[in-house]
Amino acid sequence: MRFGKTLKNSIYEPWKSSYIDYGKLKQLLREEGSQNEDKKWTEDDEGRFVEELVNVQIEKVNAFQVETYQSLRERTSDCESRLEKLTESEKMDKDTLEEGANMDRRSPESLQDMLKELDGITKEINELEKYSRINYTGFLKAAKKHDRKRGSKYKVRPLLQVRLAALPFNSEDYSPLLYRLSIMYSFVRQRVDGEIERTKSMTEAKSGKETYTSHKFWVHLENLLEVKTYILRRLPVLVYNPQTSKVVESGQSDPTITSLYFDNPQFTLYNGKIERTSDASSLRLRWSGQLDEKPEIFFEKKTIKESGDSEETRFPIKEKYIQSFITGEYRMEKSVDKLRGREGTEENGVASLKHSIDEIQSFIKGIGLQPVLRANYTRAAFQIPGDDKVRISIDTDIAFIREDSLDNDRPCRDPGDWHRGDIDRFGIKFPFSEIRQGEISRFPHALLEIKVKDGSNKRTNEWIKDLMSSHLLKEAPRFSKFVHGVASLFEDYVNSFPFWLSDLETDIRKDPETAFQEEQDKKAKQAEDELAMGSFLGKSASSYKAAVGSPAGKAAMDFGKRGSDTGIDDVAEEADSDEDADPAPEPAPGMLSGFLSLSPFSNTKYARAHQQGPVQLPPGVRHPGKFIKDMNPVRVEPKVWLANQRTFIKWQHISVLLATLSLGLFNAAGESNNVARGLAVVYTVIALFAGAWGWWVYIVRSRMIEERSGKDFDDVVGPIIVCIGLVVALCMNFGFKYHTFLEEAKRSGNSNETLDFVHVSNLIHQDLR
Repeated sequence: MRFGKTLKNSIYEPWKSSYIDYGKLKQLLREEGSQNEDKKWTEDDEGRFVEELVNVQIEKVNAFQVETYQSLRERTSDCESRLEKLTESEKMDKDTLEEGANMDRRSPESLQDMLKELDGITKEINELEKYSRINYTGFLKAAKKHDRKRGSKYKVRPLLQVRLAALPFNSEDYSPLLYRLSIMYSFVRQRVDGEIERTKSMTEAKSGKETYTSHKFWVHLENLLEVKTYILRRLPVLVYNPQTSKVVESGQSDPTITSLYFDNPQFTLYNGKIERTSDASSLRLRWSGQLDEKPEIFFEKKTIKESGDSEETRFPIKEKYIQSFITGEYRMEKSVDKLRGREGTEENGVASLKHSIDEIQSFIKGIGLQPVLRANYTRAAFQIPGDDKVRISIDTDIAFIREDSLDNDRPCRDPGDWHRGDIDRFGIKFPFSEIRQGEISRFPHALLEIKVKDGSNKRTNEWIKDLMSSHLLKEAPRFSKFVHGVASLFEDYVNSFPFWLSDLETDIRKDPETAFQEEQDKKAKQAEDELAMGSFLGKSASSYKAAVGSPAGKAAMDFGKRGSDTGIDDVAEEADSDEDADPAPEPAPGMLSGFLSLSPFSNTKYARAHQQGPVQLPPGVRHPGKFIKDMNPVRVEPKVWLANQRTFIKWQHISVLLATLSLGLFNAAGESNNVARGLAVVYTVIALFAGAWGWWVYIVRSRMIEERSGKDFDDVVGPIIVCIGLVVALCMNFGFKYHTFLEEAKRSGNSNETLDFVHVSNLIHQDLR
């Protein structure tokens, strides 16, 4: 389907005028069928297209997204205020049972209206997320069309990537707003439907299931070693083994893992994951090491439920049976018979295996799945043996390779085989230089995933929070290898792209001080959101505890949570979770303590950081003076030095101009014109100041560059002094001239007459000329 039709079908009618004008962009680009298609493409044509794409259309979409999101926040705050008043009313009526009964008879009507308002806000949040995604895709599609048609001379995609990365419309995080809505949903539904006990029982029923909160990050390769050593101080290295997981032996290298993903020519599974539809599924074959080493291969099907939980169907299969299994000719009869012989019954394991086989085989046949993408990466896993509270994995050397046969003329894979023969037959390894360009995409960063079991000791996990908020990591909450690989290699086949693509064009490294300040600002914003709803929530902790039972509460609280087995045998193997869900908010069983921590009398670590300013080092610990990253020799790009030199030259240019002006004024004044000579001296002083100031700024900035200083390079004082000096000198010049003409008028006998200001001005102009 062409993107223009996809955009038309995706438009939310109330916002129709605010979408990207894709037709106008195609018209400016002179697509096929345009009247001016054959005319020569000029600089003016390029300028009009770039202006419309990079400024007009992006500004329109971004402004609408910001305005709509702010409106949704205000509507949410208004609902919180109304619920707060209702809570206060309940407290006042609590002492009288009769009044309480009357209140219960009155409240459902107003609460039903509140529920409709919450439903409306939730719907618009979903529509806003779709709006951002389809417009983001539209900009990339338009840039791609331009570069394909005009790319021999003009390239617009790099400029567009930088512009998109600077605007928030394609990277807004809606989970804090959903979190606030989930609390209100629970509060309202408890009073409308009387669901307190039922919600409590649902929560207790789920308490026996172990869940994990997942966090995903990108790591720049320059920071990879520092991240690994930081983790190694707390967790030992584990290595993947099909049978068990054990502490890594000396000299043993990290394992290479291959995931072979399935989809159909319409990319149904990809679209389901990127649009985050209910029951989005993925299917892959997965093994460790080289295929000629006869590793154990697993078929894995994962389904993400609407609640955020995931279900996994998984069983091993031998390489020689894979192709016949995909075509439906083989149904794993030998494996089923072997398991039946070991167990001696049709129940338990045999029934589960048969169900898994039938489910995956019908899934392949139902939507016509075939291998389309290979993800190859090296994995380092970290976990304490026997303790699965914290699981960490780092994937490096990530490469995505096409495994499809969509192009009949040049298929990447033999349609009669389940995988590419060139890679596995010849044992090709990273960086896969033998693969043709266009069939491979290498991911530029490492991928780190942290899984923390819910309810684990917060004190022992403090180091994890410090790592996640450090400058070493860039958060990537929805990242999926399958989604990224398809978006990178199958641009012509899909009409939706993940938001993180634009971030690949930017440098993800951060300054430590900047990263710390951003983390503090993020916490302050989160605290502000929590405080907004704390007034009605803080009076009853049960309101929060029951929130997980509401639909919005599940969407907000279950982001990133996944069920898992308790055994350690799955540690390094199962850690490859490829869901693109959001991470869950921090569990807070005692919400009252969260709100009290915002008080100015709070003694929490976060409150003390804001009250006391800079962090105080403990006794016996001193500041190192230099960070580890500053120990190496200074390597500064030439453009940084040249920029400093250009500024210095500009200052000297101003100094020379002012000196020339003062010299000319001094020579033309003559010995009798003391006013002009005095002003010449003033201009000379300003010229000397400009030259000296420019030299001083040049020296200071050079030293800051050499020392990798994090201070600002702004220069506010110098330009202001020069400007004020010039303005004062000009005012003095005019004042002295005006005074001189007044004296001449008095001497000529016109002292009692009004001096014409226009006449004086003309005389001054003639004199200056």
